Amino acid sequence: MLLTDRQTRILATIGTLTAVSMYVSYIPQIQMNLAGHKGSALQPLCAAINCTLWVIYALFKPQRDIPVALANAPGIPLGIIACLTAL
Repeated sequence: MLLTDRQTRILATIGTLTAVSMYVSYIPQIQMNLAGHKGSALQPLCAAINCTLWVIYALFKPQRDIPVALANAPGIPLGIIACLTAL
């Protein structure tokens, strides 16, 4: 079964919101890192690399995939900040 255009837009919106929520959840970890309760640096570093690759893919493929780029863009700076503050 193929999705209709409306269903695809709804799914893209929900996916984008959940992905952004996942990366925004790094903010409390960053605050804890800065308060001296260090977490792992590896997971946010991997997330930042993963998000960078997805954003590049989404923006440079023949038909741009803006929801994928928007969903992953917050993970780049937040992942890097979480990684650096965990060191």
